[in-house]
This record gives sequence, C-alpha cells and structure tokens, in this order.
Amino acid sequence: MRILIVEDDDDLSAVLEDALKHEGYRVSLATNGLQALNRLADETFDLVLLDRDLPVLSGDEVMRSIEQLGLSIRVLMLTAAGQVEDRVSGLDLGADDYLPKPFAYPELLARIRALQRREAIDSRTLLTRGRLSLDTARRLAYCDGKPLNVAPKEYQILEELLRADGGFVRTEELLERLWDSNMSGQTEVVRTAVYALRKKLPDAQILVSSRGGGYRIP
Repeated sequence: MRILIVEDDDDLSAVLEDALKHEGYRVSLATNGLQALNRLADETFDLVLLDRDLPVLSGDEVMRSIEQLGLSIRVLMLTAAGQVEDRVSGLDLGADDYLPKPFAYPELLARIRALQRREAIDSRTLLTRGRLSLDTARRLAYCDGKPLNVAPKEYQILEELLRADGGFVRTEELLERLWDSNMSGQTEVVRTAVYALRKKLPDAQILVSSRGGGYRIP
C-alpha cells in the first residue's frame, strides 16, 4: 500500500514516515497542498494522510481538487480542529475518514487498516487494463486515473472490451450485446460509437481495431 503523507510539521511527518515504513507501507511526503497535488498527478497512491491546515494550498482545497479530478484514492484527514462540525465538513468534502490531533498511533493504524479493508471490497467492482479502469458499481470510466466523460453506450463498450481481457470483441458481438434486437445487422452504429469513444481517449492506441477482428484493449 502506497501512502502519501501531506503534513507541514516536519517532526510529525518524519515520525509518521518512519513508523509507517516499519509497518511495511511505502511512504512519500509532501509539505504543502500544491506539492501534494503535483505528487498525485505524477504518482499512484492508495491513501493520503492529509493535514487540513497546510501552507500554499489548504487541505480543503486539495480535497476539492481530488474530488473534481475524480481521483480514485482514499483520504484520511488529520487536523487539530476536532469539533463535530469540523469532522462533518471534512467528510462532506469527500474525505473517507477524519482523525483529530493529537491522536494515538495505534488508532491511526487501525483506521488505515479499516480503509484497506474497504478498498479490498471496492476492488471487486473495479475493472482495469492498461491505462483504463472502470468502476462498475458507479459506472465511471477513468484513463490514467483521470475521469472520462463517456456516454452510457460508450461506457458499455469499454466494459465489454475490458472484460475480454485483451481479446478481440467483434463488432457483431457488441451490436448483439449492447443494442436492441431490431438493430440487427446495423454494425455502423457500433463503429460510430467507437469512433466517438476514441475521440475522448488521450491516445488512440488505447483502443485498437482489426479489420474483421473487432476491437480490443491491448
């Protein structure tokens, strides 16, 4: 599990880094909100320990950016503001959990383990291949961790191709599975939908085609 600690208190972040590495976690550090967003853009993390009172860009702004970008990552907020209304506002921003400072280290570990268990449950609804991933519970599509604004039919095409696990799915098969029976033989609607889908992908080679073979996600 990769954890990003976003904390401007150097002593606390150093203690947390050493302790979590001792537990077997892979840990990286950021000391302000802007640095945190840059790390999240460049690397993949499973969990963010996010201080709320950060310089440059606040923890609240980081949380809003994570939500707006649709990043699939757990966030545990850490803050000295521990009133009920503070916890509620933090959770309303999209945080998965909230731990007021000062906190006991065993409780932090227990909350991290709880978020790991929740992630394991969620992974059962996640389809991934190459640069693409689908959240089949919420019917959301992502490329390189960023949300794709796909239409329902385009999402269904992606799901069929990801479930094929690298194999080709013929145009006729997509037509039969995803369109009404009265569309039989009208394969052009599939090609049109795939064309529209490809325009929304950052790289056309993410979805490849073969004359007579259909489509696949390599």
